[in-house]
Amino acid sequence: MPDSKPRFLMCICTGQCPGFSKLDLWGLINMVRNELDVEYAVVHPQLCVEDGDRFLQDYIKPGERYIIGACDPVMQRKMFKDAFAQVGGNFDAQVIPLDLRNMETPEAFKKVKETVESLNE
Repeated sequence: MPDSKPRFLMCICTGQCPGFSKLDLWGLINMVRNELDVEYAVVHPQLCVEDGDRFLQDYIKPGERYIIGACDPVMQRKMFKDAFAQVGGNFDAQVIPLDLRNMETPEAFKKVKETVESLNE
């Protein structure tokens, strides 16, 4: 892996998923991009649908690291691995999937922060 900073990608499951009702999305994104050692932080409304695949195929670069905040990590792998593979990436080697459902913003931020810091150890 290159020595570049990880990119943080947040999938908010259309914004209608009850699992994200306690999360202040924009508060989280701004804390991640302003306070953590990430290249940048972005939001996609629903990565598990066709435009999500197209976005990932445009967005990902082989060898870069991604932290994806979304649903269950097992589901993330099932839903996103093909998009990575189609552009020469490797989901398992490049992605740290985080389940941020049912968390309030401080708890979600703590989980993202710990993940970013673990990459810098």
